[in-house]
Amino acid sequence: MLHESIDRRRFLYQAAAGAVTLSAGLTGCEPKAGLPEENQPPPAQPPLPQAEAPAGPRLPYKGPNVILVRFGGGVRRLETIQAPEATHCPFLYHELYKKRGFLFNNIDIASTPGIDTSHGQGTLYLLTGKFDHYEDITRKPFADRYEAKIPTIFEYFRKHYDVPDHQALIINGEDRINEEFYTFSNHHLFGVRYRSTVLSLYRFKSYLLREELKSAKLADKEQEEKTKQLREMENKDYRVQDRRVTSPELDAFWADWREYYGRTGLVNPRGDQVLTELALRSIRQLRPKLMMINYQDPDYVHWGNPNFYTRAISIIDDGIRQIYNAVQADPAYRDNTVFLIVPDCGRDNNRCMSVSFQHHFNSKCAHEIFAIAAGPGIAHSVTAVDRPRQQIAVAAAVGKIMKFPTEHVDTAAGYLEEMLL
Repeated sequence: MLHESIDRRRFLYQAAAGAVTLSAGLTGCEPKAGLPEENQPPPAQPPLPQAEAPAGPRLPYKGPNVILVRFGGGVRRLETIQAPEATHCPFLYHELYKKRGFLFNNIDIASTPGIDTSHGQGTLYLLTGKFDHYEDITRKPFADRYEAKIPTIFEYFRKHYDVPDHQALIINGEDRINEEFYTFSNHHLFGVRYRSTVLSLYRFKSYLLREELKSAKLADKEQEEKTKQLREMENKDYRVQDRRVTSPELDAFWADWREYYGRTGLVNPRGDQVLTELALRSIRQLRPKLMMINYQDPDYVHWGNPNFYTRAISIIDDGIRQIYNAVQADPAYRDNTVFLIVPDCGRDNNRCMSVSFQHHFNSKCAHEIFAIAAGPGIAHSVTAVDRPRQQIAVAAAVGKIMKFPTEHVDTAAGYLEEMLL
Protein backbone atom coordinates (compact mmCIF):
# COMPACT_ATOMS: atom_id res chain seq x y z
CA MET A 1 0.00 0.00 0.00
CA LEU A 2 1.36 3.41 -0.94
CA HIS A 3 2.33 5.68 1.90
CA GLU A 4 0.42 9.00 1.86
CA SER A 5 1.81 11.90 3.90
CA ILE A 6 -0.36 14.25 5.94
CA ASP A 7 -0.89 17.44 3.96
CA ARG A 8 0.67 19.78 6.51
CA ARG A 9 0.33 22.82 4.29
CA ARG A 10 -3.45 22.49 3.93
CA PHE A 11 -3.85 21.99 7.68
CA LEU A 12 -1.86 25.16 8.42
CA TYR A 13 -3.67 27.18 5.77
CA GLN A 14 -7.03 26.16 7.16
CA ALA A 15 -5.96 26.88 10.73
CA ALA A 16 -4.62 30.31 9.77
CA ALA A 17 -7.77 31.10 7.81
CA GLY A 18 -9.89 30.04 10.79
CA ALA A 19 -7.96 32.38 13.08
CA VAL A 20 -8.46 35.29 10.72
CA THR A 21 -12.17 34.48 10.33
CA LEU A 22 -12.76 34.42 14.07
CA SER A 23 -10.87 37.65 14.73
CA ALA A 24 -12.27 39.66 11.81
CA GLY A 25 -15.78 38.26 11.56
CA LEU A 26 -15.22 36.93 8.04
CA THR A 27 -17.01 33.99 6.51
CA GLY A 28 -15.99 31.28 4.06
CA CYS A 29 -14.19 27.97 4.30
CA GLU A 30 -13.20 24.93 2.31
CA PRO A 31 -16.05 23.04 0.58
CA LYS A 32 -17.55 20.46 2.92
CA ALA A 33 -16.76 16.82 2.39
CA GLY A 34 -19.48 14.83 0.70
CA LEU A 35 -20.96 17.56 -1.48
CA PRO A 36 -21.24 16.36 -5.10
CA GLU A 37 -18.07 17.12 -7.04
CA GLU A 38 -17.10 19.93 -4.65
CA ASN A 39 -13.92 18.24 -3.45
CA GLN A 40 -13.08 16.44 -6.66
CA PRO A 41 -10.42 17.74 -9.05
CA PRO A 42 -11.80 18.91 -12.37
CA PRO A 43 -11.39 16.41 -15.22
CA ALA A 44 -8.16 16.70 -17.16
CA GLN A 45 -8.48 18.85 -20.23
CA PRO A 46 -7.28 17.92 -23.72
CA PRO A 47 -3.90 19.32 -24.69
CA LEU A 48 -3.90 23.00 -25.57
CA PRO A 49 -3.17 23.97 -29.20
CA GLN A 50 0.56 24.02 -29.64
CA ALA A 51 2.87 26.03 -31.83
CA GLU A 52 4.49 24.34 -34.76
CA ALA A 53 8.03 23.14 -34.21
CA PRO A 54 10.51 25.99 -34.79
CA ALA A 55 11.93 26.29 -38.29
CA GLY A 56 15.20 24.45 -38.58
CA PRO A 57 17.00 22.45 -35.87
CA ARG A 58 17.25 23.87 -32.39
CA LEU A 59 20.72 24.70 -31.16
CA PRO A 60 22.67 22.33 -28.93
CA TYR A 61 23.19 23.85 -25.50
CA LYS A 62 26.83 24.45 -24.55
CA GLY A 63 26.56 27.16 -21.88
CA PRO A 64 26.62 26.97 -18.08
CA ASN A 65 24.12 24.97 -16.09
CA VAL A 66 21.80 26.96 -13.84
CA ILE A 67 20.40 25.81 -10.50
CA LEU A 68 17.61 28.14 -9.37
CA VAL A 69 16.75 27.63 -5.70
CA ARG A 70 13.37 28.87 -4.54
CA PHE A 71 14.16 29.53 -0.88
CA GLY A 72 10.55 28.71 -0.21
CA GLY A 73 7.99 28.92 2.53
CA GLY A 74 8.34 32.65 3.15
CA VAL A 75 11.56 33.83 4.82
CA ARG A 76 12.58 37.20 6.21
CA ARG A 77 15.83 39.04 5.63
CA LEU A 78 16.14 39.18 9.42
CA GLU A 79 17.05 35.48 9.84
CA THR A 80 18.92 35.12 6.55
CA ILE A 81 21.02 38.04 5.24
CA GLN A 82 20.41 41.03 7.52
CA ALA A 83 22.68 40.12 10.45
CA PRO A 84 25.72 38.02 9.41
CA GLU A 85 26.53 36.95 12.97
CA ALA A 86 22.96 35.74 13.53
CA THR A 87 22.12 34.17 10.16
CA HIS A 88 20.46 30.75 10.14
CA CYS A 89 21.86 30.03 6.67
CA PRO A 90 25.63 30.30 7.28
CA PHE A 91 26.69 28.43 4.14
CA LEU A 92 24.56 30.61 1.91
CA TYR A 93 25.75 33.86 3.51
CA HIS A 94 29.37 33.24 4.49
CA GLU A 95 30.47 30.72 1.87
CA LEU A 96 28.38 31.21 -1.26
CA TYR A 97 27.99 34.99 -1.04
CA LYS A 98 30.94 36.34 0.97
CA LYS A 99 33.63 34.08 -0.51
CA ARG A 100 32.33 33.54 -4.05
CA GLY A 101 29.17 35.37 -4.98
CA PHE A 102 26.94 38.40 -5.15
CA LEU A 103 24.12 39.59 -2.90
CA PHE A 104 21.12 41.76 -3.70
CA ASN A 105 19.78 42.64 -0.25
CA ASN A 106 16.91 44.83 -1.43
CA ILE A 107 14.85 42.63 -3.74
CA ASP A 108 11.12 43.08 -3.43
CA ILE A 109 7.76 41.89 -4.70
CA ALA A 110 5.57 44.63 -6.17
CA SER A 111 3.10 46.18 -3.70
CA THR A 112 0.35 46.78 -6.24
CA PRO A 113 -3.28 45.61 -6.15
CA GLY A 114 -3.68 41.96 -7.09
CA ILE A 115 -0.04 41.02 -6.45
CA ASP A 116 0.05 38.52 -3.60
CA THR A 117 2.89 37.28 -1.41
CA SER A 118 2.43 33.55 -1.38
CA HIS A 119 4.21 30.47 -2.66
CA GLY A 120 2.42 29.61 -5.88
CA GLN A 121 2.39 33.23 -6.99
CA GLY A 122 6.04 33.77 -6.02
CA THR A 123 7.03 30.67 -7.97
CA LEU A 124 5.25 31.92 -11.07
CA TYR A 125 6.80 35.39 -10.72
CA LEU A 126 10.21 33.70 -10.78
CA LEU A 127 9.29 31.43 -13.68
CA THR A 128 7.70 34.06 -15.93
CA GLY A 129 9.49 37.31 -15.10
CA LYS A 130 6.26 39.22 -14.68
CA PHE A 131 4.03 40.16 -11.76
CA ASP A 132 0.46 39.13 -12.42
CA HIS A 133 -2.75 38.48 -10.54
CA TYR A 134 -3.50 34.75 -10.34
CA GLU A 135 -6.90 33.30 -9.51
CA ASP A 136 -7.64 29.65 -8.90
CA ILE A 137 -9.31 28.34 -12.04
CA THR A 138 -11.75 26.28 -9.94
CA ARG A 139 -12.64 29.22 -7.63
CA LYS A 140 -11.82 27.11 -4.55
CA PRO A 141 -9.99 28.59 -1.54
CA PHE A 142 -6.38 27.51 -1.04
CA ALA A 143 -6.42 25.40 -4.22
CA ASP A 144 -3.68 27.43 -6.00
CA ARG A 145 -4.62 26.03 -9.41
CA TYR A 146 -3.00 28.72 -11.52
CA GLU A 147 -2.08 29.10 -15.16
CA ALA A 148 0.69 31.34 -16.47
CA LYS A 149 -0.25 33.54 -19.41
CA ILE A 150 3.30 34.08 -20.64
CA PRO A 151 6.14 31.54 -21.11
CA THR A 152 8.25 30.18 -18.29
CA ILE A 153 12.04 30.16 -18.38
CA PHE A 154 11.89 26.42 -19.12
CA GLU A 155 9.79 27.03 -22.22
CA TYR A 156 12.15 29.73 -23.47
CA PHE A 157 15.12 27.44 -22.81
CA ARG A 158 13.75 24.31 -24.49
CA LYS A 159 12.34 26.19 -27.47
CA HIS A 160 15.71 27.82 -28.14
CA TYR A 161 17.92 24.80 -27.42
CA ASP A 162 17.72 21.10 -28.22
CA VAL A 163 17.52 19.89 -24.63
CA PRO A 164 15.52 16.79 -23.62
CA ASP A 165 12.73 17.33 -21.10
CA HIS A 166 14.47 15.30 -18.38
CA GLN A 167 17.30 17.87 -18.37
CA ALA A 168 14.92 20.76 -17.60
CA LEU A 169 13.79 19.89 -14.09
CA ILE A 170 11.66 21.22 -11.27
CA ILE A 171 12.18 19.47 -7.93
CA ASN A 172 8.90 19.80 -6.06
CA GLY A 173 7.68 19.26 -2.48
CA GLU A 174 5.41 16.44 -1.45
CA ASP A 175 2.62 18.69 -0.13
CA ARG A 176 2.39 21.10 -3.08
CA ILE A 177 0.68 18.95 -5.67
CA ASN A 178 -0.71 21.94 -7.58
CA GLU A 179 2.80 23.27 -8.15
CA GLU A 180 3.48 20.07 -10.10
CA PHE A 181 1.59 21.72 -12.94
CA TYR A 182 3.32 25.10 -13.21
CA THR A 183 5.48 23.52 -15.92
CA PHE A 184 4.22 25.44 -18.95
CA SER A 185 2.16 28.46 -19.89
CA ASN A 186 -0.92 29.02 -22.01
CA HIS A 187 1.03 31.11 -24.51
CA HIS A 188 0.19 29.95 -28.03
CA LEU A 189 3.81 30.02 -29.24
CA PHE A 190 5.17 27.96 -26.34
CA GLY A 191 3.17 25.64 -24.06
CA VAL A 192 3.32 21.95 -23.25
CA ARG A 193 5.75 21.06 -26.07
CA TYR A 194 8.51 22.91 -24.19
CA ARG A 195 7.52 22.25 -20.59
CA SER A 196 9.75 21.28 -17.72
CA THR A 197 9.77 17.87 -16.04
CA VAL A 198 8.98 17.43 -12.34
CA LEU A 199 10.63 15.15 -9.80
CA SER A 200 8.65 14.66 -6.58
CA LEU A 201 7.27 11.95 -4.34
CA TYR A 202 3.93 12.42 -6.11
CA ARG A 203 5.62 11.40 -9.37
CA PHE A 204 7.23 8.45 -7.62
CA LYS A 205 3.87 7.22 -6.35
CA SER A 206 2.35 7.42 -9.82
CA TYR A 207 5.38 5.52 -11.18
CA LEU A 208 4.78 2.74 -8.64
CA LEU A 209 1.14 2.42 -9.69
CA ARG A 210 2.05 2.22 -13.38
CA GLU A 211 4.59 -0.49 -12.64
CA GLU A 212 2.11 -2.47 -10.55
CA LEU A 213 -0.48 -2.33 -13.31
CA LYS A 214 2.00 -3.96 -15.69
CA SER A 215 1.98 -7.05 -13.49
CA ALA A 216 -0.06 -10.03 -14.61
CA LYS A 217 -0.31 -11.20 -10.98
CA LEU A 218 -2.93 -8.67 -9.91
CA ALA A 219 -6.42 -9.97 -9.26
CA ASP A 220 -9.22 -8.29 -11.20
CA LYS A 221 -10.46 -6.33 -8.20
CA GLU A 222 -6.95 -5.17 -7.30
CA GLN A 223 -6.32 -4.22 -10.92
CA GLU A 224 -9.50 -2.16 -10.90
CA GLU A 225 -8.62 -0.42 -7.61
CA LYS A 226 -5.11 0.49 -8.72
CA THR A 227 -6.33 1.69 -12.09
CA LYS A 228 -8.75 3.98 -10.25
CA GLN A 229 -5.97 5.26 -7.97
CA LEU A 230 -3.74 6.04 -10.95
CA ARG A 231 -6.58 7.79 -12.78
CA GLU A 232 -7.28 9.94 -9.72
CA MET A 233 -3.60 10.92 -9.50
CA GLU A 234 -3.43 11.73 -13.21
CA ASN A 235 -6.63 13.78 -12.98
CA LYS A 236 -5.02 16.03 -10.39
CA ASP A 237 -3.28 17.55 -13.38
CA TYR A 238 -6.03 20.09 -13.96
CA ARG A 239 -4.50 21.32 -17.21
CA VAL A 240 -3.69 18.35 -19.42
CA GLN A 241 -3.83 14.60 -18.99
CA ASP A 242 -0.69 13.47 -20.71
CA ARG A 243 1.38 10.36 -20.09
CA ARG A 244 4.40 12.00 -21.68
CA VAL A 245 5.36 12.86 -18.10
CA THR A 246 7.10 9.48 -18.24
CA SER A 247 10.18 8.56 -20.24
CA PRO A 248 12.82 5.80 -20.16
CA GLU A 249 15.16 8.17 -18.31
CA LEU A 250 12.58 9.00 -15.65
CA ASP A 251 11.48 5.39 -15.26
CA ALA A 252 15.11 4.40 -14.74
CA PHE A 253 15.51 7.18 -12.19
CA TRP A 254 12.48 6.01 -10.18
CA ALA A 255 13.47 2.36 -10.47
CA ASP A 256 16.80 3.22 -8.86
CA TRP A 257 15.02 5.27 -6.17
CA ARG A 258 12.73 2.32 -5.39
CA GLU A 259 15.65 -0.09 -5.20
CA TYR A 260 17.46 2.15 -2.74
CA TYR A 261 14.59 3.45 -0.59
CA GLY A 262 11.85 0.89 -1.11
CA ARG A 263 8.26 1.76 -1.89
CA THR A 264 6.72 2.59 1.50
CA GLY A 265 7.91 6.17 1.93
CA LEU A 266 9.06 5.25 5.45
CA VAL A 267 12.78 5.13 4.59
CA ASN A 268 13.47 8.03 2.24
CA PRO A 269 14.00 11.57 3.59
CA ARG A 270 10.94 13.81 3.97
CA GLY A 271 10.18 17.51 3.75
CA ASP A 272 12.91 19.64 2.22
CA GLN A 273 15.51 16.96 2.82
CA VAL A 274 13.89 14.80 0.15
CA LEU A 275 14.17 17.68 -2.32
CA THR A 276 17.91 17.81 -1.68
CA GLU A 277 18.20 14.06 -2.23
CA LEU A 278 16.19 14.25 -5.46
CA ALA A 279 18.40 17.08 -6.70
CA LEU A 280 21.62 15.20 -5.85
CA ARG A 281 20.44 12.06 -7.62
CA SER A 282 19.22 13.99 -10.64
CA ILE A 283 22.66 15.59 -11.05
CA ARG A 284 24.24 12.14 -11.11
CA GLN A 285 21.65 10.37 -13.25
CA LEU A 286 19.70 12.87 -15.37
CA ARG A 287 22.38 15.59 -15.83
CA PRO A 288 20.03 18.61 -15.86
CA LYS A 289 21.04 21.83 -17.60
CA LEU A 290 18.38 24.00 -15.92
CA MET A 291 16.96 22.97 -12.56
CA MET A 292 14.65 24.72 -10.09
CA ILE A 293 14.42 23.42 -6.52
CA ASN A 294 11.24 24.47 -4.71
CA TYR A 295 12.15 24.28 -1.03
CA GLN A 296 9.21 24.90 1.30
CA ASP A 297 9.68 23.80 4.93
CA PRO A 298 9.49 27.29 6.52
CA ASP A 299 5.87 27.40 5.36
CA TYR A 300 4.92 24.84 8.01
CA VAL A 301 5.51 27.41 10.75
CA HIS A 302 2.96 30.23 10.86
CA TRP A 303 2.89 30.72 14.62
CA GLY A 304 4.25 29.12 17.78
CA ASN A 305 7.89 28.29 18.44
CA PRO A 306 10.14 30.38 16.14
CA ASN A 307 12.84 27.72 16.44
CA PHE A 308 10.83 25.53 14.08
CA TYR A 309 10.95 28.32 11.49
CA THR A 310 14.68 28.98 11.86
CA ARG A 311 15.39 25.24 11.83
CA ALA A 312 13.60 25.01 8.46
CA ILE A 313 15.86 27.79 7.13
CA SER A 314 18.90 25.82 8.30
CA ILE A 315 17.67 22.67 6.52
CA ILE A 316 17.46 24.57 3.23
CA ASP A 317 20.93 26.02 3.83
CA ASP A 318 22.36 22.56 4.41
CA GLY A 319 20.64 21.31 1.27
CA ILE A 320 22.26 24.08 -0.79
CA ARG A 321 25.62 23.18 0.77
CA GLN A 322 25.25 19.52 -0.24
CA ILE A 323 24.23 20.39 -3.79
CA TYR A 324 27.05 22.91 -4.16
CA ASN A 325 29.60 20.34 -2.95
CA ALA A 326 28.20 17.72 -5.34
CA VAL A 327 28.58 20.19 -8.21
CA GLN A 328 32.20 20.90 -7.26
CA ALA A 329 32.94 17.16 -7.17
CA ASP A 330 31.58 16.59 -10.70
CA PRO A 331 33.96 17.61 -13.54
CA ALA A 332 31.07 18.34 -15.93
CA TYR A 333 29.39 20.70 -13.44
CA ARG A 334 32.39 22.19 -11.65
CA ASP A 335 33.19 25.71 -12.90
CA ASN A 336 30.18 25.39 -15.21
CA THR A 337 27.19 25.90 -12.91
CA VAL A 338 25.51 29.08 -11.70
CA PHE A 339 23.53 29.11 -8.47
CA LEU A 340 20.65 31.59 -8.07
CA ILE A 341 18.90 31.65 -4.68
CA VAL A 342 15.71 33.71 -4.27
CA PRO A 343 12.80 33.38 -1.78
CA ASP A 344 9.24 32.93 -3.03
CA CYS A 345 8.11 35.64 -0.58
CA GLY A 346 9.05 37.32 2.68
CA ARG A 347 7.35 37.05 6.04
CA ASP A 348 5.54 39.42 8.36
CA ASN A 349 7.59 41.13 11.05
CA ASN A 350 4.89 42.68 13.21
CA ARG A 351 4.97 41.46 16.82
CA CYS A 352 1.61 43.10 17.48
CA MET A 353 -0.18 40.74 15.09
CA SER A 354 -2.20 37.92 16.60
CA VAL A 355 -0.48 35.44 14.27
CA SER A 356 3.24 36.10 14.44
CA PHE A 357 5.63 35.64 11.50
CA GLN A 358 2.77 35.08 9.06
CA HIS A 359 3.18 35.71 5.33
CA HIS A 360 -0.28 35.50 3.74
CA PHE A 361 -1.52 38.94 4.80
CA ASN A 362 0.50 40.95 2.26
CA SER A 363 2.32 43.05 4.85
CA LYS A 364 5.26 45.22 3.79
CA CYS A 365 7.83 42.82 5.20
CA ALA A 366 6.30 39.93 3.25
CA HIS A 367 7.24 41.80 0.04
CA GLU A 368 10.90 42.16 1.10
CA ILE A 369 13.28 39.42 -0.01
CA PHE A 370 16.85 39.00 -1.36
CA ALA A 371 18.82 37.21 -4.07
CA ILE A 372 22.24 35.55 -4.01
CA ALA A 373 24.15 34.35 -7.07
CA ALA A 374 27.47 32.56 -7.57
CA GLY A 375 29.20 30.77 -10.40
CA PRO A 376 30.89 31.37 -13.77
CA GLY A 377 30.05 34.77 -15.24
CA ILE A 378 28.87 36.08 -11.85
CA ALA A 379 30.86 38.89 -10.23
CA HIS A 380 32.17 38.51 -6.70
CA SER A 381 31.56 41.39 -4.32
CA VAL A 382 31.59 41.45 -0.54
CA THR A 383 29.42 44.56 -0.65
CA ALA A 384 25.73 43.90 -1.24
CA VAL A 385 23.76 45.85 -3.84
CA ASP A 386 21.27 47.95 -1.90
CA ARG A 387 19.60 49.48 -4.95
CA PRO A 388 15.94 48.30 -5.06
CA ARG A 389 15.45 45.42 -7.51
CA GLN A 390 12.47 43.20 -8.26
CA GLN A 391 11.95 39.46 -7.88
CA ILE A 392 10.79 39.11 -11.49
CA ALA A 393 14.23 40.21 -12.76
CA VAL A 394 15.45 36.66 -12.03
CA ALA A 395 13.79 35.21 -15.17
CA ALA A 396 15.57 37.66 -17.47
CA ALA A 397 18.83 37.00 -15.59
CA VAL A 398 18.53 33.26 -16.32
CA GLY A 399 18.01 34.12 -19.99
CA LYS A 400 21.13 36.32 -20.01
CA ILE A 401 23.24 33.65 -18.32
CA MET A 402 22.06 30.84 -20.63
CA LYS A 403 21.77 33.12 -23.70
CA PHE A 404 18.18 32.54 -24.70
CA PRO A 405 15.62 35.27 -25.45
CA THR A 406 12.95 36.11 -22.88
CA GLU A 407 10.79 38.35 -25.01
CA HIS A 408 7.70 38.37 -22.79
CA VAL A 409 9.28 39.25 -19.43
CA ASP A 410 8.82 42.68 -17.87
CA THR A 411 11.90 44.44 -19.23
CA ALA A 412 11.41 47.40 -16.88
CA ALA A 413 12.60 45.13 -14.04
CA GLY A 414 16.04 44.68 -15.62
CA TYR A 415 18.03 41.47 -15.29
CA LEU A 416 20.16 41.94 -12.16
CA GLU A 417 22.85 43.28 -14.47
CA GLU A 418 25.19 44.35 -11.64
CA MET A 419 26.08 40.73 -10.96
CA LEU A 420 27.01 39.76 -14.55
CA LEU A 421 30.61 40.00 -15.69
